Amino acid sequence: MRLPQAFILFSLVACPSLVLAVPPAAPSCLPKPKQQAPWRRFTNTIVQTIFGLSQQPSTVNPKASYTSPSHGASSRLSARYGRDVVLRFNVSTPDEARSLAVASEELYLDVWEFNEDWVDVRLAKDVVPSLLGLLPPSLQKAHAPLMPHFGLAEVIDQSTPSTGHRSFTPTLQPHSKDLFFSDYQPLSVITPWMKLMNSMFPTHVQIINIGISWEGRDIPAIRVGVHPTNNEEPAAPRKTIVISGGTHAREWISTSTVLYVANTLITSYGKTQEWTSLVEAFDWVFIPTLNPDGYVYTWENDRLWRKNRQPTSLRFCQGIDLDRAYGFHWDGDAASGGSNPCSESYAGEEAWQAVEAKAFADWARNETDNNNVEFVSLIDLHSYSQQVLYPYSYSCDASPPTLEDLEELAFGLAKAMHQTNKGHYYKTTSACEGNVALSIIKGRKTKQRLPRIETGGGSLLDWFYHEMKIRYSYQIKLRDMGSYGFLLPKENIVPQGREMVQAVTYLGRYLMGQVGLSRDELAKKEAQDEGFVIVTKAEVEEDEVAENDSLPTTEEDLPAEDSDIQWELRRRRSR
Repeated sequence: MRLPQAFILFSLVACPSLVLAVPPAAPSCLPKPKQQAPWRRFTNTIVQTIFGLSQQPSTVNPKASYTSPSHGASSRLSARYGRDVVLRFNVSTPDEARSLAVASEELYLDVWEFNEDWVDVRLAKDVVPSLLGLLPPSLQKAHAPLMPHFGLAEVIDQSTPSTGHRSFTPTLQPHSKDLFFSDYQPLSVITPWMKLMNSMFPTHVQIINIGISWEGRDIPAIRVGVHPTNNEEPAAPRKTIVISGGTHAREWISTSTVLYVANTLITSYGKTQEWTSLVEAFDWVFIPTLNPDGYVYTWENDRLWRKNRQPTSLRFCQGIDLDRAYGFHWDGDAASGGSNPCSESYAGEEAWQAVEAKAFADWARNETDNNNVEFVSLIDLHSYSQQVLYPYSYSCDASPPTLEDLEELAFGLAKAMHQTNKGHYYKTTSACEGNVALSIIKGRKTKQRLPRIETGGGSLLDWFYHEMKIRYSYQIKLRDMGSYGFLLPKENIVPQGREMVQAVTYLGRYLMGQVGLSRDELAKKEAQDEGFVIVTKAEVEEDEVAENDSLPTTEEDLPAEDSDIQWELRRRRSR
């Protein structure tokens, strides 16, 4: 007789003797690891038994590389990715940016990342000559391969967890993290893990469903919060914070980071005053993958798949980019691949065509209309490039009405992540400016915004900020800066999670009025920002007519280091 899943989970919780499968003991010559808390040993054992995961404690090394691969890439991976390469282009002129955008669209290239410093493009090696032939001479030499020492197929093979049970290996390092976060996990493991959290912590954890994907999968989420039950007065709207990941299927670190933060919040409630107050003050909704079909597809077929799995007008080109499918300033009929079903940034034939995007929006509207919810913040996690981005994405000239608050909190979030032990540096800017190249105008303290590689209309960030009135809406692009891109080694899961835990802690305390930038910090940031302004092409041309072109240009007129400058829009307010 087959027992119901709920009974099995209850039996595991009530009868731990059913699951105490002890791994082989370490040799006696090794020192004994630090004793874990009973509940941590218990949950690790459950995870190991239910999900078929073995303990593999390892030294956390965010800079881990594949210098000693145990074997080459499989024949399947070699056949799919063996001829591919990722090139980084340093764009510095409008002509270069425009040429690269046109070439990427004409050659159906996979643009991995683009920002003010560089553009990363994935393409087949035999297409490289064709691409370079479409670019100006200056750009033909301004590029370099990422992951130059390893083939793309080999990096994918090394960064993808092997199937089956992984053996237990003795280690000199004590258990430093939960077994679940020792590697990336497939959806078939994530969903039962979420249910297990609900079973073990029913007082403040609830599993909810955001909607149904195109292929019929649930879009699961964890709601964490406690509600007073003895208050006779009508309850005020419940302040709710949403943290989402997996909009783009191949960005596995975003999914793992959502789960890491959720796990920290769940297991810390009642143990520390800080986290207990955050759970009592807000409801937290964690959505690990908004794109479950695409996420499953990255595990079973194409590791670098980005879109959902919805059919398009071209049978052999499936999928819609969920971050371009929302109804606010949707521009799918524009250039930059938005109207091309084979493009990685295809926005659909009309706004809301993507099933998962519409489901998320419908869920949010229903929460505010019928469930007494007030959304106070949204953080949508992506990778890569280490940026904290705020609205707007669709235009660099549109200024959000709460710009001051958005900038202040973004700066605080970036600072909190950087101050984590071995935390990385995160830039802060608008979502539009975070995805556009800038060039220094010779002899002047200005930078010119270059043509965008892709347009940014129809974004999740803009819609939730503008239509749902979520005052503090952000897109955070996680590690790294391109050394591995979407193929971030598993050793980064825990360090990245810890960075985001600090950011979320700061977010909650900021919303509760406990923290904020000091006058000195604001003054320092203003001094950095006021050094340069960003101007449009039209403004540049107007100023050039008015200026005397014969004025000499010296080295002192030029900024010393791009990386040391924070840019400020001329249109922004004076404090």
